[in-house]
This record gives sequence, structure tokens and C-alpha cells, in this order.
Amino acid sequence: MSGTSRTRPSGSSTALSEAYDTALLDLDGVVYAGGQAIDHAVEALGTARDGGMHLAYVTNNALRTPAAVAEHLTELGVPAEATDVITSAQAVARLMADQLPAGARVLVIGGEGLRVALRERGLEPVESADDDPVAVVQGYGGPDLPWGRFAEASYAVNRGLPWFASNTDLTIPGARGIAPGNGAAVEVVRIATGAEPQVAGKPLPPMHRETVLRTGAERPLVVGDRLDTDIEGAFNGDVDSLLVLTGVTDAAQLVAAVPEHRPTYIDADLRGLLTGQPEVTEDGGGFRCGGWTASAGDGALVLEGDGDALDGLRALCAAAWSHAGDGACDLDADKAVARLKL
Repeated sequence: MSGTSRTRPSGSSTALSEAYDTALLDLDGVVYAGGQAIDHAVEALGTARDGGMHLAYVTNNALRTPAAVAEHLTELGVPAEATDVITSAQAVARLMADQLPAGARVLVIGGEGLRVALRERGLEPVESADDDPVAVVQGYGGPDLPWGRFAEASYAVNRGLPWFASNTDLTIPGARGIAPGNGAAVEVVRIATGAEPQVAGKPLPPMHRETVLRTGAERPLVVGDRLDTDIEGAFNGDVDSLLVLTGVTDAAQLVAAVPEHRPTYIDADLRGLLTGQPEVTEDGGGFRCGGWTASAGDGALVLEGDGDALDGLRALCAAAWSHAGDGACDLDADKAVARLKL
């Protein structure tokens, strides 16, 4: 059902790590947050890998190099090589190299990961709009990126230079909570210039292309925490997806998801890779999963029963998505979601 208007989460009679050959894992909010491993991530990934699943790490965060990301993962207890990591910096560098002459000078607003990726594609990073760049690229530069860097980008874009962005995630999860992401920084330059960048990262095709080229996955499963990047990227790439509730997406947002934001599977965390997924079945006028039944009532979603809260969420999603069809669910879900205490 990938790439179609999904009306309910899917079930799987076998563990997802056996049903798919490669997990395309987001990092922030899935494997770690604020540099620390998320609960159960290390053990779950180790078990999936030992069972034969290839693990690839696909991140919109362009700050660090693949080697640095792999080193960090290894330190956390998740052995990884640089070749296991695909970043939006690599995707945007390929996008630019396809359009610019070899050796072109590029104004970089971002971190080392972006500079390394550009050099790998034969482009030369520069720091000022007065260094004769032929294009501008913007990627996440960390919380200490000086405000003056946005001004530098604006000077260059206002001179008519083509503008590229690694990604447009408005937020990024961290140890202390949710912080502004590269998309927020892109908005600053957009406001100052009125221009629109070419974007490479999830959920857009350049990132999917980069991932496929680098992993060679035949039966991939996208694993993420964001509806508007990870899940939409899977939808655009016509591949299946697993949403984990360890990052920015909560139950209410999931229930209200539009078609391109509806994952194939839903689970609490990465332990969901190691299990099958329960079926959601139609039950009279509603949808049943485990001990729960959800239905569309008079202006609201109704949830009855008890049991595993995740089963209740799966049933609620089925009721909401089926009611909404190709749109967003307009039914009040607050009371039903509150019952789950997720």
C-alpha cells in the first residue's frame, strides 16, 4: 500500500527485521536524542543486525560528517562505518554537482559535514559572499551558528545566486527538548530575500535517490519519528515505513495524519523491528486491534476496550484514516487519545 492512501496500519506475521532486508533509520529522535541513545535502541539494533538485517542511517542533519556520525554510533554501542551513514549534506552536494561546473565555488552556511560533502563532489566551499561563489548552500550549523551567517547568505542570494538547502526540518530534538532546525534558519533567509531554495533532504526525491545509490537496498523499511520527513519520504519513494514514538510525533498528530504522513507500521520504539505487527480488522462499524475497538462517532472518535495502548492507537488511526479518506481527519480525537495515556 506504499504510495497510496492508507486507511489503516498494516500487520505483519513475521518480525520486521526478517520481512525487510534493510532498515533506513533516521537518527535524531529514533536512535539518539541530544547525543544519548534512546531507551532500547542499542539492544534492538544489535539484535536486528545479528539477525541479518542491514542497518543504514539516513539523516537530514547536515552538521556532522558520516565518519563522525559512525564514530558516535559506535561509541553508543551501535557499530557503524562511515559508509552506513547517508546525510542530507551528501544529497545536496550531488544535487549541486549535477548543476554546477567542476571546481565551482560555493558559499557554505552550515557545518563541517556540508563542507566535506561538497569537496567529495569536486566543489570548493567558501565563507563569504565576496569570495566569488556561484551558488549558496545552507545546512544545519548547530546551536551556535552566528546570526551573521544568515546575512551572508542573504547578500549572495539577493545578488541572484542559486540557493540550495540540505533540508527544511523546522525543529530538531535534543536532550533538553525541541529546538529550531535548519528549516527555521532557511526561513530567515527566505524572509530576507523572497527567494526559494532547491531542497535535497527528506522527504524529497534527491535524498531518496542518494539513499538507494549508497545502500543498494532491495526491500527497505524506512524507520523514523517525523511524519513530514521520514514518513512522507517513504511515501514519495513508494516504500514501507515504521513510525516510532520516541521523537517529535505524538499520538494526536498521528491520528490526524494526511495520506502521505500515514506510516505502514506504528510502534513505541526500535523494539518494533524485532516483532510482528498486529492486524487491525474491521469490526462492525469500527476497527479492532487487540482489546480495543475504535469508531467514528457523532463528531468525535470513540475508543472502547482496554489492553496495550499501542493497539488502541492503531485502532484509532484506522478509524480516523478511513473516515478522512484522502484528507485529514476532522473528528475530535482528544478524549479517545487521552484514554491511551501514551
